[in-house]
Amino acid sequence: MQEPVRINKYLSEAGVCSRREADRQVEAGNVTIDGVVASMGAKVLPDQTVLFCGKPVKKEEEMILLAFHKPTGIVCTAEKREKNNVVDYINYPKRIYPIGRLDKDSEGLLLMTNNGDIVNRIMRAGNMHEKEYIVTVNKPVTDSFLRGLAGGVPLVELNATTRKCKVWRIGKRQFGIILTQGLNRQIRRMCEYFGYRVEKLVRTRIMNIELGDLKAGTYREVTPQEYKELMRLVKDSSNTTVIHGRDGGDR
Repeated sequence: MQEPVRINKYLSEAGVCSRREADRQVEAGNVTIDGVVASMGAKVLPDQTVLFCGKPVKKEEEMILLAFHKPTGIVCTAEKREKNNVVDYINYPKRIYPIGRLDKDSEGLLLMTNNGDIVNRIMRAGNMHEKEYIVTVNKPVTDSFLRGLAGGVPLVELNATTRKCKVWRIGKRQFGIILTQGLNRQIRRMCEYFGYRVEKLVRTRIMNIELGDLKAGTYREVTPQEYKELMRLVKDSSNTTVIHGRDGGDR
């Protein structure tokens, strides 16, 4: 006999939404189990009927994981009220949603999936997963600027100090940076602290998945080899539900 699962996990694994969004919808009374409005923490058995906003939920048999090159101007949300939301932009035939966020003014690699557990394992900053960026700023990059970024930057407005990170010069006004946390607009705030303004920001890697030569606005399926390595990297990661803006907000 299969064990019951919490309603938020059930919905995330079905590709409906993240666990946090599921909790919000449960609180709003938009989820029912066998015709009864679900309560927070309610559990679901495989043979029960779950409705989400009046529509039946069917669990996806196969996990979807896409690498998408998000262009600037596209918003990392599944909210239909946002006309430039990433889900409508991709128009994938099955229900998917973004893993984490990439600022509207930024571009680059964004992973899309129908699996809520992997969302939380990748996004949670405590898991120390690497994300790599190429940044272009408005004036020449100096050694002291790079040292300052690498050593940790106090962000008073967020009541936080960034973790030490790897930073290297690429060109006169361009540098690379690897982060293991996801504070809101982190790279832009770090640069502003030293009097720099970000003119272009491109995410080129999430853990072992690389953007490569994927053109802006297009996506590809993550390869079996990439998926296998990704699963190895997240094997021991926490899958605690992420609160956006604290873990996994972006750049």
